[in-house]
Amino acid sequence: MSDATVDSATLRELMGSGHQPRILDVRTPSEFETSHIPGAYNVPLDLLREHRAELLEHLDEEVVLVCRSGARASQAERALAEAGLPNLRVLDGGMLAWQATGAPVKRGRPRWDLERQVRLVAGTIVLASVLASVVVPGAKWVAGLIGTGLATAALTNTCAMGMLLAKLPYNRGGRCDLDGIVGQLRGAPAGGTR
Repeated sequence: MSDATVDSATLRELMGSGHQPRILDVRTPSEFETSHIPGAYNVPLDLLREHRAELLEHLDEEVVLVCRSGARASQAERALAEAGLPNLRVLDGGMLAWQATGAPVKRGRPRWDLERQVRLVAGTIVLASVLASVVVPGAKWVAGLIGTGLATAALTNTCAMGMLLAKLPYNRGGRCDLDGIVGQLRGAPAGGTR
């Protein structure tokens, strides 16, 4: 574990010590509504990237970034670090690790997480194109394109399909805009109220 990460046990200690960092959950609003760390703020990755300068004005203390597994939180950490925010850490292993330790979680309506949706859509497209290739031989290349996209996603630690799926109404969940987030950050003590 590097200096830029924090494990679940250490974060729990920080939260209980009175020195609670701001916890920014960069998952989609629907993922956040399904389950999140009590006191975390939902700042979806796309919104964070686009408005990081405005967010910097309201993040002067230690910040811990959270996502499902740590990949999106690491991207958010790079974006905020490039913008000049110090004291950034990523929750090592993300919500998966947090929940595995039995740490407290605020739960809402269950929904599929984004990675599971990507597996469903990619698998369905591959299966359909392989079956269609029996009638239309060129359809097999659609499966090849999906495979190329998945390999690229793994190598770059980004996922174009996931970014597209995040924009669907199912994944938007509740209202999550810059003004609402800034209002929460401005009006609440470190640790938030969501």
